[in-house]
Amino acid sequence: MVGFRSKASMEFRLGPRRRSSRLLDIADRPDLISTLPDDLLLLVLARLPCASAAARTGVLSRRWRGLWARLRRIVFSEIPFHSLEPVLARISPPPPAVSLLEIRLPKPRERVRKEHRADTARLSSLLCAAARIDPEELFLVIPSRFVGGSLRLVLPCFHRATSIRLEICSNSHCVPAGVEFPALETLSLSNCKADLDAFLSRCPRLRTLQHANVRLHKAVLRVNSPLLQELVVDGAGTWMNHVNIVAPVLTQLTMSLHFYHEGGISVLAPMVEKVSYSSSLDIEFGLWTLRKLSLQKAERQGHLPSLHIHACIRSTSFHGVENITEIEKHMIAEFIVLELHLDPKGHVFGALAFHLLGMNQVCSTLQRLNVILKGSTMKKECPLGCPCEPLNWRSQTISLNALEEVEINGFDGDDHEIDFLRLIFKCAPMLKTVTVKLSHEVSSRNDECTGIYDIFRAYSSVQCYVYLNSGFIHGSQTCPST
Repeated sequence: MVGFRSKASMEFRLGPRRRSSRLLDIADRPDLISTLPDDLLLLVLARLPCASAAARTGVLSRRWRGLWARLRRIVFSEIPFHSLEPVLARISPPPPAVSLLEIRLPKPRERVRKEHRADTARLSSLLCAAARIDPEELFLVIPSRFVGGSLRLVLPCFHRATSIRLEICSNSHCVPAGVEFPALETLSLSNCKADLDAFLSRCPRLRTLQHANVRLHKAVLRVNSPLLQELVVDGAGTWMNHVNIVAPVLTQLTMSLHFYHEGGISVLAPMVEKVSYSSSLDIEFGLWTLRKLSLQKAERQGHLPSLHIHACIRSTSFHGVENITEIEKHMIAEFIVLELHLDPKGHVFGALAFHLLGMNQVCSTLQRLNVILKGSTMKKECPLGCPCEPLNWRSQTISLNALEEVEINGFDGDDHEIDFLRLIFKCAPMLKTVTVKLSHEVSSRNDECTGIYDIFRAYSSVQCYVYLNSGFIHGSQTCPST
């Protein structure tokens, strides 16, 4: 049996030799991929998520090496910060023109070493390297962990850039260099202070300005631009002293702001068509504090221009009546719907409501009124002479000539609520529909409903409806007799 080899053993020994011959055959064949034109190879590389992945394809063939630097859309999402500038140096200036340069540093899991952090000098140098490439769009995101201390960034000129978006998660201050951005149409700044006047004066073609997480010097926002068409300001993290906007051709305005007690706003934008405005306030009216105001105006079907005001009873101590007409400064666009969200805590709300309804910008155009009353488990009668109920509010006469619809939610049927409802009927000669939705504590058999039915009978030309939690209980044609 010595020297005997089985057939299986011989096949096992010959297997690698056969595979080697097949590999040799493949190696002798022409590289069909590398023979493709550069334009097709660049289309393949453009499908990769990061330029670093495109660069690694150079290990496949010499033909691919350095080809990534000719991409029109260059995205860096995996490159360490300290390596970005040397990598940018490998990109030849146009032609071919770079349409997008996106640098997005991922949030590090560990603490970034000092030598790898982005200080003012390093980040300014990186911006200058990006400016040499001169992309049409620039998108730069630097997480806060990469930043040590405050930054002052001087944005160099990007001659071809139509869009610049900077997200610097730090206490940074961004200012433009003393040159124009001749092609810039969209500017987006986030988490940084910015001299908007300087940017607007150096961007002759700017149409869209977005400023998120605003940090402003002395909490003052000024925007003066004859060509600006869209303005977005998110200052939810900053308390504002003053806002002044002059934009004659502005068509879209989106703002979310906090205002100090004495803060004010002025908006001159006669062409505005779409408005989304929200502000936190601190305006007092007797026991009331007006906390929030929002205004929505859009062209979408079914969305009427509306103003929402939120107010609540702050305390039982009297702080005096302040000039509540200060709220008119925040009515920066026309509206036909007023929605009052009131938390009366058992106090009278009629005086506050009619002060708001009596404002010129309200009574002249208001077509629909919604009053939402928040219920309270601490409800109790007001003491005699409570400042929430001036003696003359029930005798007020205002002209609500455009008012056609009224809806009240959380109605308890108290005397002051009945008086408020009666006054609405008296001041609105064009009223067509009134809907009253009773609170949880009210039943259709209780005496509280009697006063509602008496008013409905007195104004038979108005369609009136009453709802309980379980649903509809009363219509204008089914009013119970007493």
